[in-house]
Amino acid sequence: MQKELTDQKKHYDELTAKIKSGAEESEYITSLSNALEGNNSRRINFKNYVLGAYLKKVATNASQRLRVMSDSRYRLEQVFLDDVHKNKQAGLDLEVFDAHSGKNRSVKSLSGGEKFMASICLALGLADVIQSRNGGIELDSIFIDEGFGSLSEDALQNALLVIDEIQESRLVGVISHVDELKARIPDKLLVIKGNTGSRIRVEAE
Repeated sequence: MQKELTDQKKHYDELTAKIKSGAEESEYITSLSNALEGNNSRRINFKNYVLGAYLKKVATNASQRLRVMSDSRYRLEQVFLDDVHKNKQAGLDLEVFDAHSGKNRSVKSLSGGEKFMASICLALGLADVIQSRNGGIELDSIFIDEGFGSLSEDALQNALLVIDEIQESRLVGVISHVDELKARIPDKLLVIKGNTGSRIRVEAE
């Protein structure tokens, strides 16, 4: 009888230990699942966390060129939204830091020309990150469609400096009606309008 009770007590202790271990593992898995699904202090799920990490690098690279284009006035910054905006995708928003005011503001507050500059810089920043993160992949060319006409004279000059820098490592194609760009680009495909339609003329240096 004593041996039977001892064996049952041993079996009970083993089951208790397994239940405790299983409960701890279940609690860990539940906690991890909640964190990955966005039930955390910042309300960021795993997908957005990864995308946010990439966005931060894209914004950093983009800001390097945006500083040049904006005479050191603007830089792009990733924004983590508070609980008031919890329905948005936290960590996937951008604001622009304005050195003139010393504060961040919405990218929507940028003028048309400034938005164009920010868009170019973001595209270039994304290209930089993709190329650096995927060994062997090279982005050899980039095309910029219009938008230069919305820039001030100073901003246009700064944009041309950035384009000149890009041309050292990539082929840059620009679609534009701005005369100054035509003068700066050595190889051109000109679309000539005529009474019977348009034709293309190639100019190369």
